[in-house]
Amino acid sequence: MKTKDNVNANLPQAFGYKQAMVLRADLKMSCGKAAVQACHGAVSACEEAKKQRPSWFRSWKEEGQRKIVLRAESEAELLELEKKAVKLRIPTFLVSDMGLTELPPGTTTALGVGPAPSNLVDKVTGNLPLY
Repeated sequence: MKTKDNVNANLPQAFGYKQAMVLRADLKMSCGKAAVQACHGAVSACEEAKKQRPSWFRSWKEEGQRKIVLRAESEAELLELEKKAVKLRIPTFLVSDMGLTELPPGTTTALGVGPAPSNLVDKVTGNLPLY
């Protein structure tokens, strides 16, 4: 029987690394479209992290691949977030849609940030609301 004291005993106490996906809310993408854009950002930013910061990538994978999906209100905000991340040397990937379904070709839809140390990711995305 689990008691109040040990109910979370098997959960990690803190995550040292995380990845953030930031989606543009102003585009009003369908749920499916938003999910796919977040996936593009996550996979591509992971590939960048694996090349640029292999130790960050390995540590993030080993501790459970923490992710969060956040919202930006405009393309300008997304680009500003990318600049902050690059300045901190965090691997990123800016997603541009191919235009096959809901959006015109080349529409910037999402930004993948990290995986990177959680405190660095928070310097870029810590004030954003959940998507």
